[in-house]
Amino acid sequence: MNNIKKISPWAWVPTLYFAQGIPYFIVNNISVLMFAKMGVPNGDMALFTSLLYLPWTIKPFWSPFVDIIKTKRWWVVSMQILMSIAFILLTLSIPRPDEATMAAGTTPISMFTLTLVLFIITAFASATHDIAADGFYMLALKSGEQAEFVGIRSTFYRLASIFGQGVLVAIAGAIELKYDNIPLSWTITMLVTAVMFSAVSLYHLFAIPKPTSDKSVLAPGTASAKAIFKEFGRTFATYFTKPGVLLAIVFMLLYRLPEAFLIKMCMPFLVANKEAGGLGLSTAEVGIVYGTIGVIFLTLGGILGGVFASRIGLKKSIWWMAACMTLPCLTFVYLAICQPENRFAISTAIAIEQFGYGFGFTAYMLYMMYFSEGEFKTSHYAICTAFMALSMMIPGMFAGYIQESIGYTNFFWMVIVCCIATVIVTVFADRKIDPEYGKK
Repeated sequence: MNNIKKISPWAWVPTLYFAQGIPYFIVNNISVLMFAKMGVPNGDMALFTSLLYLPWTIKPFWSPFVDIIKTKRWWVVSMQILMSIAFILLTLSIPRPDEATMAAGTTPISMFTLTLVLFIITAFASATHDIAADGFYMLALKSGEQAEFVGIRSTFYRLASIFGQGVLVAIAGAIELKYDNIPLSWTITMLVTAVMFSAVSLYHLFAIPKPTSDKSVLAPGTASAKAIFKEFGRTFATYFTKPGVLLAIVFMLLYRLPEAFLIKMCMPFLVANKEAGGLGLSTAEVGIVYGTIGVIFLTLGGILGGVFASRIGLKKSIWWMAACMTLPCLTFVYLAICQPENRFAISTAIAIEQFGYGFGFTAYMLYMMYFSEGEFKTSHYAICTAFMALSMMIPGMFAGYIQESIGYTNFFWMVIVCCIATVIVTVFADRKIDPEYGKK
């Protein structure tokens, strides 16, 4: 019997997904603001920070080994230790461009070579951690519990976002205001991250349970190279021969297309001066408005989305969620056109957009779980999340150059046009979903 029953999911699900969120948001979101504040042009910033999604995109090529070698728990703990070391080294890698270069927005991305290398190492470790953590979640909890806790895991994942995009950004902003030193502010911010993440990793050494179902796919003593690669091939073969696999891939690539463009340019838009079409917020204000208020509403949307889906199932909830994913994007059109000074108006607009995204993203998560059911659910779910990362990486690579070409207002109108893709893929995906899936 699983000893998972001896340890409540409340003791490990919240902290596991908090730990999963921290490196993801540091690498893919906080890096955007850090590079923008240090004067890296939007085009280069968006391209290189989008390339940091690469480990999440190609992780299917090593995800079967997480199923085949060792336990999911071993992978989770090992990757957390590796990321703790990387965060410590990141503290020492932040470059110090001069104030004139940062103010002119001409800081060369080459100054951040070592920082980018450490971000990449963190990204690979984080992607591997995601595979193991998501697999552990599905092994340890039954289908009904998975639907019940999908809102909880989303909540603590988003709390990691509040810590990263709210608390850490506010710390960076406060230090920047006090010492008028942008590089110092991000150095201290990375130090706080390293200390906090190391503490969470230490807790997990003892808190994460050891269910008997958490074991290698191969029988003991059979983990030869031939057997490993045979199983490796079988995981891909079984995924790409699943019924409806093409539709699933298209859905995973296009459902979040509007958000993929929007999220890459959101923070640069908030800190850009009014003459450049932005809102002119300080780093600390971004930490409060977007990183705290926005993420709180994102979290509320995720919780209510999980509850809503567990009551009526994925099939009946997907259209409500698709609408919430797309319509609130209009708030950024309003912000770009009106450029309001009122912080309440800005906060309200961001709260509406983020709540809608949080609610709508629940359908995406449940759809990936639904499609991953089967013998290799861990590896198949990892392949799904790889397509999810690809759906964010490709649009993000071009978002900065597009924005530099057409300006913020037209860029956000383009995001609205992209909502058509979300509607189209939802029409086709809805026809294939089991009406009972996701109900508690």
